[in-house]
Amino acid sequence: MRQELLSLPKGLAEEVSRNLVMVARLIDEDPEQAYAYARIALRLASRVAAVREAAGFAAYATQKYSEALAEFRASKRMTGSVELWPVMADCERGLGRPERALAMAGEPEVQKLDKAGQVEMRLVAAGARRDMGELDAAIVTLQSPELASNSVQPWTARLRYAYADALLAAGREDEAREWFAKTLEADKDGATDASDRLAEIDGVEFVDAAAVEEEEADLADDLDDADDADDEDEDEDEVAAAERAADQAEYYDEDDEEYEPLDEADVDVTDEIVVVEDDERDKA
Repeated sequence: MRQELLSLPKGLAEEVSRNLVMVARLIDEDPEQAYAYARIALRLASRVAAVREAAGFAAYATQKYSEALAEFRASKRMTGSVELWPVMADCERGLGRPERALAMAGEPEVQKLDKAGQVEMRLVAAGARRDMGELDAAIVTLQSPELASNSVQPWTARLRYAYADALLAAGREDEAREWFAKTLEADKDGATDASDRLAEIDGVEFVDAAAVEEEEADLADDLDDADDADDEDEDEDEVAAAERAADQAEYYDEDDEEYEPLDEADVDVTDEIVVVEDDERDKA
């Protein structure tokens, strides 16, 4: 890629390079943002094969398969390399054309691929078979010397996982469990969810401790809020009772010649009853 960028003016090459770095950095975590950077690089240097390839992978990561396929084809024309052949075939699958992917699996370009590329092409072909409802054929497609080998290669975990998944889909649960276990042995980086699939087959349910703690904390907060609400209601009831008692203590008909406001000492606010001394009653 560096050699290709040298064909550009220095300032432009640096700008394109910065965008390509961002594509590589974000494509797994934030593919949409990676795609945005790829479009900038493509606008700046569309005649650079590395830029077309990066734009293709960014489009592929965001499931824009038609656009990705066009960029991969452009890169292949520029370089003459068949390295992108498997991902181009997978784009055909993404576009709902598994039969084209299968046709590509039988093209001479496949023989020019390195071992990793050939395994990738086998994975794509098996996926195409499954797309077409040919599950048994997908299983047979994945059976290969690479699958049977005990050596662990960069592609081993993915190949074993695809095989185990196809077996499980075919109802061959015992065999699927065996191959998910073999996948786990090869998957040192945790690139697959083989451990979860094994647990699912065995009926083991994992509990997310963090989620449980969060749920318990939320419940405690709800109980605290309820207690606070009860306390507020009690306070409001006490205030309302006191106000009613005060209103009763002060209310007399002002047109009455013998009207006299009651002293606070004559009122028992706790019982909300106006208490009138005997002398006052006799006068009334």
